[in-house]
Amino acid sequence: MKISYNWLKQFIKIDWEAEKTGELLTDLGLEVEGIEKVESIKGSLEGVVVGAVLTCEKHPNADKLSITTVNIGGEAPIQVVCGAPNVAAGQKVPVATVGTMLYDEKGEGFKIKKGKIRGEESHGMICAEDELGLGSGHDGILVLDADLVPGTPVAEVFNIEVDEVFEIGLTPNRADAMSHLGVARDLKAGLLQHGVQKELISPSVSDFHVYERAMKFDIHVKNFELAPKYAGVAIKDIKVADSPEWLQNRLKAIGVKSINNVVDITNYVLHELGQPLHAFDANKITGGKVVVTTLPEGTKFTTLDGVERELSEEDLMICDADETPLCMAGVLGGLDSGVKNHTSSIFLEAAYFNPIPIRKTAKRHGLNTDASFRFERGIDPNITKYALIRAALLIEEVTGGKTVSDVDMVYPNKIEDFEVFVSYENVTRIIGQTLPKDTIKNILASLEIKINSETEGGLGLVVPAYRVDVQREADIVEEILRVYGYNNIEFSHKLNTSIEPSRFDGVKTENAIAEQLRVQGFNETMANSLTKPSYVNLSENLNAENNVEMLNPLSGDLAVMRQSLLFSGLESVAYNINRKNNDIKFYEFGKTYHKYGEKYEELKHLTLFVSGNRNKDAWNVPNQKTDFYYLKAVVTGVLERLGHAKLKVTPTKNDVFSEGISLSLGRMALVDLGRVSPKILKEFGIKQPVYYADFNWDTILKVSQNNKLKVNTLPKYPLVKRDLALLLNNSVAFKDLYNAAFQAEKQLLKEVDLFDVYEGDKLPYGKKSYALSFVLQDENKTLDDKQIEKIMSKLQNSFERQFEATLR
Repeated sequence: MKISYNWLKQFIKIDWEAEKTGELLTDLGLEVEGIEKVESIKGSLEGVVVGAVLTCEKHPNADKLSITTVNIGGEAPIQVVCGAPNVAAGQKVPVATVGTMLYDEKGEGFKIKKGKIRGEESHGMICAEDELGLGSGHDGILVLDADLVPGTPVAEVFNIEVDEVFEIGLTPNRADAMSHLGVARDLKAGLLQHGVQKELISPSVSDFHVYERAMKFDIHVKNFELAPKYAGVAIKDIKVADSPEWLQNRLKAIGVKSINNVVDITNYVLHELGQPLHAFDANKITGGKVVVTTLPEGTKFTTLDGVERELSEEDLMICDADETPLCMAGVLGGLDSGVKNHTSSIFLEAAYFNPIPIRKTAKRHGLNTDASFRFERGIDPNITKYALIRAALLIEEVTGGKTVSDVDMVYPNKIEDFEVFVSYENVTRIIGQTLPKDTIKNILASLEIKINSETEGGLGLVVPAYRVDVQREADIVEEILRVYGYNNIEFSHKLNTSIEPSRFDGVKTENAIAEQLRVQGFNETMANSLTKPSYVNLSENLNAENNVEMLNPLSGDLAVMRQSLLFSGLESVAYNINRKNNDIKFYEFGKTYHKYGEKYEELKHLTLFVSGNRNKDAWNVPNQKTDFYYLKAVVTGVLERLGHAKLKVTPTKNDVFSEGISLSLGRMALVDLGRVSPKILKEFGIKQPVYYADFNWDTILKVSQNNKLKVNTLPKYPLVKRDLALLLNNSVAFKDLYNAAFQAEKQLLKEVDLFDVYEGDKLPYGKKSYALSFVLQDENKTLDDKQIEKIMSKLQNSFERQFEATLR
């Protein structure tokens, strides 16, 4: 939000430097993110002075040039060569002296230098209005008032305004500060804490009167819940034209484009007082009636931006007697009913609309206007009439129009102020320091919060209706603290703490694992929980019936909450690969969302994604591709950090993997990991292998919090590891081999693992190669070679018989 310092000074007379004022506003919670110098004319015409042309003679070497001597208020006149046909002795003209910077329409500058033109010296430039940025004319030089004194800065002649504009990062709760008046209110309160007492100056509307009651529009509000307050006034004999310079400068400073004098006044009052307004061409309102209502679903309406929109039956509209839509209430006007160059009379609207339907309408139609921005956050319901009269007076001033109706206001149910009780004890407890009672009461008074009652223990307060963010005792304390100043709170040099028994902390555990992954080169991602409904079709493990659907989605791609972190993670992987970042190491802590009948469930997960090379290219480290075993090592490291070293390994049943395993503790699955199915990768345009691990984080935390350190003796008898390389049909899965192995040897076989997969043109068609490792151990004696060979033969025979496997 942009706030003009010059404009702010109209509300509160202050001579502080902008930087100092910006610091105070930041301390008050209105964070100033930057201060920009704004000039009504770039360069502020610095170096351009009034000159008196003393002589003017034809250039001896050029027919279209003249040699002039000009008095610019210095010790001696200067010589200037000029090409304008209208230059003459006796004129007062603007002279850009040597060293002056002038700027063209694009903002590109050029410097005036001393030089020779066709052999004659020239010590400056006599300027046309377009060269100064004062207009578009270039037929000749700009001739000034003959009474001006030579040497007078031209900036003073044309009232060039230099302003400083605060860029304020306004938090959504501070609807009261969305105007220069609102910022001035806070500034006054802050100044008071610095011992500077300033009066808040509001624009006077005492001159308002009705010239004649020549026009009347009946206002009919059909639903006061949607539009609690609506007011209007009629003005005729207006002349629509460009806005005066002062008005254009004010709007230009805060980045608002000037349109015409009527529209500019509505924008001016919006940014001045925070009250949105809308001006209708009175001749477009048929039947002399303004109806505030909703219209049937699908009604067509063309807005000011020229877009034809289909209305919802919930959109609040401003209509005429025939219920023809004229304006999308609180959001955007209509193309046909707005002010045009030929408009001669207007109906000026000011209202207080319910924030909720305005926000829904704006979101529904993808609109974000200055009006909707304020209405949907909540404006001051008690400023409606004052702002309307203020705008009417300004429109009369800049258009020559006359007010020809009373201010008609429909306001059946008064919006009451908020009543809050705050105890001194809680103020001290929350702030951490005892503030004098008088200081508390002075701060509240400076914020226009009235004291309704007072007891020994606290204050009964009445909070203005425009402070929609101050409705609880804690809100009152926050207001006191921000005005008193966070920096003024004293800190004790003594640190008090209590020692409690160690407890399992899920957050600390999560942070520890995140740090472990970070040092291994992983980057954290945070994907949107909203995703495409179609993603569930990529896996048979997911069901569209379990989708948690949005009632009012922003788009079709954000219509449901995710059931899996895989797809949003693959979006990030694809985004990086498409930008030549092919080496991926991502992790994400996030939730999945599921609907089971009438019940909803949220599950926490940790997911890992690896793809490409393990490390960045380096001369002393050979490139090594990430693979299943690299990911498994990372997963094992995470689980071991949490105290889970021995886990059951089984083939995964999750079809998002082409090959993968599941690590379990008893009957509880902790992690699924493996290579993502090429079919799924194709949906995301990913052509390189991606390996993925999905931790059931809620389950892991549950089994980890009671996990006690257990010490076992080392096995007395050694384990034996043997490998087999098998040539198999493509249809055979690891889980089939895994199950067959344990069926063949149930006593001495401890582990079966897959450590290599090869598929390529060196193998027969329809074949693939698996390399399996087998761990054998007898807890009562050392296995001899004969026993080992017997077991391995049994396994080999089982694979040959069941799967037609052959050794490679």
